[in-house]
Amino acid sequence: MSVPKKRRTKSSVNQRRSHFALKRKTLAVCPQCKRTILPHTACRNCGYYKGREVIKLKVRSKK
Repeated sequence: MSVPKKRRTKSSVNQRRSHFALKRKTLAVCPQCKRTILPHTACRNCGYYKGREVIKLKVRSKK
C-alpha cells in the first residue's frame, strides 16, 4: 500500500475543495400556472410541459 511522501498543505487541500461549494438551483416559471419549476421538467401543479399537457392530474377535493 502506498503512503504519501509529503503532507499536503492546508492551502492546496482548500484549493482542491474550492469546487465543492453548493450552487443555487435555477428556477423557471411555468407559463400555464405561473409557479416556479425546475427547467426542462413538467410542472407538478398543472402537468404541462412546453405548452402541452403531458401528465393528467387528478382534481384534488377540499375537505
